[in-house]
Parts: sequence; C-alpha cells; structure tokens
Amino acid sequence: MAKIHAGANLEPHFREFLPPWVARQSWYSGIGVPTLWPVGYFRFEDPDGVVGMETHLLSDGTTRCQVPMTYRDAPAETASLITTAEHSVLGTRWIYDGATDPTWTRQVLALVRTGGTSEPGGRVGVGDAQARGHPLDAESLRAPDEALRVELVRTPTPTGEGITDGVVGLVLGHWHPDGPHSPPVTGRLATVRTATDSPSGPS
Repeated sequence: MAKIHAGANLEPHFREFLPPWVARQSWYSGIGVPTLWPVGYFRFEDPDGVVGMETHLLSDGTTRCQVPMTYRDAPAETASLITTAEHSVLGTRWIYDGATDPTWTRQVLALVRTGGTSEPGGRVGVGDAQARGHPLDAESLRAPDEALRVELVRTPTPTGEGITDGVVGLVLGHWHPDGPHSPPVTGRLATVRTATDSPSGPS
C-alpha cells in the first residue's frame, strides 16, 4: 500500500500546474486559465506499491472536473505527462494523466469487477469523496483488460447511474460540491464497455 506523507510539499504545487493543463484540454469548456479549487479527493492502491494514484475533483465555480493522476519515480512511455514535480520526501515525481496510464486502468477495472471502493484522499479542508465500482455484466467483465474500455467522465454531474445501454460496469462516486459541510451529491465517474462496443457519445 502506498504511503501518504503527511506534511510533504510538492513543487510546483497542484494549484500551479493543474489550471493551465486543464485549460488546454479539449473537454474543458471554460475560457482561459481557470481558478480551480478542490471539492474532493480519492485514491486507488497499486498492488505492487510502485505507482501512486490520486483523483482530484475540482471546480471552477461553474463546471466540476475530474483529474485522475498517477505518480511515478521514472518516466513512462505509455502515459501522457502532465508535469514533473519535486516531492519533499520522495524526490522527482513524473505526474501523468491517469486516464492514459495502464496502471490506473487496471485498478479501475479491478474496482468495477469486485464492486470495491476507493481509498480516502487523506487531505483536509474538503468533504469526503469516494468512488465505488458497480459490475453490471459479470460475464463480460471476466474478459482480459485489453478487451475492455474505461471511459472517464471528465466533467461529472450530480446525476444517477446514467445511460447503461451496452455498458458492462460503472464507477459511481460521491463528493461535497460546496465545501465539507455541504450536502454530498452522487454522480457517474466512469463507464466500462467492451472494447468492440462503440461509445454512446461524449461523457
């Protein structure tokens, strides 16, 4: 299990590198570089204890976005780099867009197959957030990872389970959109389909 280093610093900080990265993404509908603040965090555990995985649920005041990140101690050719940063305990970290990292994908599929839940983010100042897997087609989920596709919902909204036609699994989550003392909401965070199934449209 990855260890959370309480009190450790990251340079540059998330608030410095995430807003310009989000502004460059095709799924972000805002104008210019946004001011983002967190509304929740959760983590997945790497069984090998090598890759850190943390999801930030962020708000710009109008839109909420989901940014999963993986933290590595060396470059990875199979994922899209967000930035490199210096961790005060662990040294240089290569930080990747989780949705492009095979380790993150494996853990999402494991979560859905088992109906498991994420680990808490361990950060103060926000309400608790959690992701939970929901298997819908157990037979299809027995397929190898390469035969399945995880579709991340980049801008989750507080809705129900959403469209399930052709979907073999879901990741639903809850978070506190207006601060730690606000009522929690629930929404869809990711969809799992078979790799041969065409997506129903943008999430």
